[in-house]
Amino acid sequence: MTKDFDDDGDLHKKSTSEKLDFPTKLAYGAGDLGPAITSNIAIFFLMVFFTNVAGIPAGLAGSILMIGKIWDAVNDPFVGLLTDRTKSRRWGRRLPWLLYGAIPFGLFFFLQWIVPQFSSVPNENIWPLFWYYVAIGVISQACFTVVNLPYTAMTPELTQDYDERTSLNSFRFTFSIGGSILSLVLSKVIFDHVADRQQQYVVLAAICTVISVLSLYWCVFGTRDRILAFEAKRLEREESESISFLEQIKIAFTNKPFLYVIAIYLFSWLGVQITASIIPYFVIYCMKLKESDVPTLMIAVQGTALLMLFVWSYLSRRIGKKLVYFFGMILWIIAAAGLFFLQPNQIGLMYLMAVMAGCGVSTAYLVPWSMMPDVIELDELQTGKRREGIFYGFMVLLQKFGLAFGLFLVGNSLQISGFKEAVPGQSILPIQPDSALLAIRIAVGPIPTVCLIVGLILTFFYPITREMHAEMLLKLEERRRS
Repeated sequence: MTKDFDDDGDLHKKSTSEKLDFPTKLAYGAGDLGPAITSNIAIFFLMVFFTNVAGIPAGLAGSILMIGKIWDAVNDPFVGLLTDRTKSRRWGRRLPWLLYGAIPFGLFFFLQWIVPQFSSVPNENIWPLFWYYVAIGVISQACFTVVNLPYTAMTPELTQDYDERTSLNSFRFTFSIGGSILSLVLSKVIFDHVADRQQQYVVLAAICTVISVLSLYWCVFGTRDRILAFEAKRLEREESESISFLEQIKIAFTNKPFLYVIAIYLFSWLGVQITASIIPYFVIYCMKLKESDVPTLMIAVQGTALLMLFVWSYLSRRIGKKLVYFFGMILWIIAAAGLFFLQPNQIGLMYLMAVMAGCGVSTAYLVPWSMMPDVIELDELQTGKRREGIFYGFMVLLQKFGLAFGLFLVGNSLQISGFKEAVPGQSILPIQPDSALLAIRIAVGPIPTVCLIVGLILTFFYPITREMHAEMLLKLEERRRS
């Protein structure tokens, strides 16, 4: 049960610096379950769905994903700014967006997996399908931003403790990686029991939609008390003066640690998402396995990532975020580089590399997101304002611009290399030329390896340490007391 607080009641007794209770952490973690499930299905299967089910050429498929990601990136800072300015005594700044955006988010995700028939002639159906998926993709990405960006901006509002934030993010990414694993298990079961390829994706999308919407409501009602407690304190200490959007951009991009965090996140997730989008092609065409083997391989990656999340979270409190990131990334770099050389008879080695990659993937989840609240506190120390929304908005904007470009390159590289898309309605997939197989291998190995190495170098130079953060919090506390 949730309850309203008045200004003179129990609300002021709920200190935002105290340890979070287990139900609050659990509810917060649940908020990432829906976005994780839908994103995971889209990352692994949407491009292969476009080429092997809808019959869209790889270049156009990559363009659909690029357009959706660019729009998703553009709307992020605006939604972030609007959430910073949202006023609701009953729900705070962030929760109204999750509450009212959950159902549209689920609906438009589902509509991406429908294949409308605009013409009985397959070639005449391609361009209408292209524009249908562009339109649905743009709306779907906007709905994703409406629920996910306010959610991510809640982290520093739930706790200001340096290590408690790492713990909170471990709950978040437990649900995130757990949701990814759940989506892969569901896809494996559905692919094995539903014969029609198009129907497989419709059933999978419907189940994931229901889970996603319900988990967002769990987050809203489970974190409401804590968010309202923070909101009351924030309103007490902040002035009513507003800062223009352009000034906020300037402030964000003069924050040096913020630039490091967005770059680390960008290169880490370029490695994740380029690999994820190309891995179904790698499994099917390079390793000569079935489509139903794709979820099994990715369960090995995500399952390892889930287990290692607790290990890395523990180690980060002992040795720091940087070293944890270094250890995980090195394992992942070795695995990514090795995928290029794998042959169809080396299935056991493929799964070993999947486990190694999973160790690194968990640090890509945990470390950059646990750095962001530190950046926001530095901004508050410098300006006297808290602008979680604008920082998270620009972080995700730049990340998505990079991902859009990466997906566009992957799709068009496949098309230039001579990749052959499937004919809609046919169960037999086409045989790919050697040039297309080489393009798949380059996309799954060398390209992610370079991205991860760049992220590793940037992390080495990240300036905020545990000691610096403790000093920042002391100064902030002194300012609030005065």
